[in-house]
Amino acid sequence: MITINLRPGQKRKRTGSPFAGVSERAKAIGARVKDPLLLAAAAAWIGVLLWLGWVWTSNTRELHALTPRLEQVRVEHKRFKNFIAQKRHQELIRDSLVSQIGVIRTVDGDRYVWPHVLDEVARALPAYTWLTELAPASAATAADSSDTTSSKALAFKITGRTVDIQAYTRFLRQLEASPWVENVSPISAMTVVENERPVTAFTLTATFHKADSAYIRTVALSQSVR
Repeated sequence: MITINLRPGQKRKRTGSPFAGVSERAKAIGARVKDPLLLAAAAAWIGVLLWLGWVWTSNTRELHALTPRLEQVRVEHKRFKNFIAQKRHQELIRDSLVSQIGVIRTVDGDRYVWPHVLDEVARALPAYTWLTELAPASAATAADSSDTTSSKALAFKITGRTVDIQAYTRFLRQLEASPWVENVSPISAMTVVENERPVTAFTLTATFHKADSAYIRTVALSQSVR
């Protein structure tokens, strides 16, 4: 731009710095504002604004950094929620099966007791010995036979004959050796005449109980035939 000096006798003033006016305005404002409390309040507000800006920037940066982790946690939460739901469903099925098995055991628990008693007694019976009675023992006899008989055990009485007293003692030992029979107690043993022959008539009591699982053998109810 071309400038023309309309007053040739005067020198043209140099244009000053563009920041000269700003500094002068700042000095003017400083000269006008002479209250120190007002200056402190203004400085405090500036500090608060700067701190708020820094906090907002930091929180925004941290939020952007945590967003991928939040999505990952949501995916893991959904997966574990489905796993827990499946586990609870399986537990409900298990509890239902356990309850049904308990009912079946309650109904079917005593069904095969007497066949098992007959099996154990027949296995322990020696030669030249026969039985005349096998029945549940009376309450008084069962109480006298053992004080430790459980409420679920079965007390029974055996009456028989033998031509050999040693066979009678062998029968007692073999019956006591059975893991299913306990509290074998002889009641009486006397010589009687039967069919014009002297024999030993004996009476004893015992208790049948469920043996340890090591003595239990299971077999299949049905087998395929080819």
